[in-house]
Amino acid sequence: MTFEELLAQYEPRVAKAFRDAIESIKSGVLMKTVVERLERGDISGAVAAIQFDPEAFAALELALREAFNTGGVSFVQSLPSLVAADGTRVLFQFGVRNLEAERLIREQSAVLVTNITEDQRQALRMAFEAGIAQGKNPTATALDVIGRVNRVTGRREGGTIGLTSRQVDFITRARENLQSGDATMMKAYLDLKTRDKRFDRSVTKAIREGRAVDEALIQRMIGRLSDNNLRLRGEMIALEETRSALFAVRDNAVRQQIGSGKIAAQDVTKHWLHSGSEHPRMQHIEMAARYKAEGVPLDQAFVASDGTLLMYPHAPGVPARHKIGCRCRLEYRIDYIAAGLRRYRARAA
Repeated sequence: MTFEELLAQYEPRVAKAFRDAIESIKSGVLMKTVVERLERGDISGAVAAIQFDPEAFAALELALREAFNTGGVSFVQSLPSLVAADGTRVLFQFGVRNLEAERLIREQSAVLVTNITEDQRQALRMAFEAGIAQGKNPTATALDVIGRVNRVTGRREGGTIGLTSRQVDFITRARENLQSGDATMMKAYLDLKTRDKRFDRSVTKAIREGRAVDEALIQRMIGRLSDNNLRLRGEMIALEETRSALFAVRDNAVRQQIGSGKIAAQDVTKHWLHSGSEHPRMQHIEMAARYKAEGVPLDQAFVASDGTLLMYPHAPGVPARHKIGCRCRLEYRIDYIAAGLRRYRARAA
């Protein structure tokens, strides 16, 4: 499988695993418990009643592990055949149980799930506090967070479960703008990329009449806005985490071949390739211009113009400004001529 084929196969799986986890969490919430705790002013208890536990993301971790393992196998299968000094064919293999490989995917999954669960608790607290601050009763506040049941599908729609704290703040402000009746604030809603444009005519009409949007309509609008942002978050997690897994396993796969003596580190260079995305990072374009042809040695980092060191795209520890949404590629090149010359000299000796 090519890198693009792996992305096409596993990004949707990872996104779906995230959405399924959120759907499961939503369906497991006991509305009565959340409302009772909000009535007592126990926001921490209301947050705890929404069981956002790491175990809920087991399928997400499994999807990433499958992408990692398949990526490693596919990469070594793409390497050209070599002949060893004794004349036998060199067989490149990827060890899925390699200790370093196991550590890489385990740590990536653990960090991802920890970040999701920790941020979610903060996001839930923010959402509950926002509802109370707006003077809503506990039931309405809980529904805004958990979502409302669609009588046709039987599923909860809308709500803020699964959204980041930044997204919750974004949606809270969107709601306030629609409720304000202020033309400037309401027009700000019409600039949101994740809004449902089918409601634009109603917002424009309310602005023209100098009034707020009807509350029942706001509920529907915010519900669609929340759902669209949840889908967007799933897509961004899939983009980032699938690429992180695939780049990490390609690096590990090369190192496995070096560790087994099948190739030498000195024969390997890596080359940064820009994706040509719609909103490119100029620093990544510059790196592609610098490193596409000659590349850098395997153990050397690429250097961005701001001084950031990147072993490969989406590498662990890379700051968000170089990571989120990055679609760059990396190519490994092996100097088979140099390797063959060494084997020839070894046979001659």
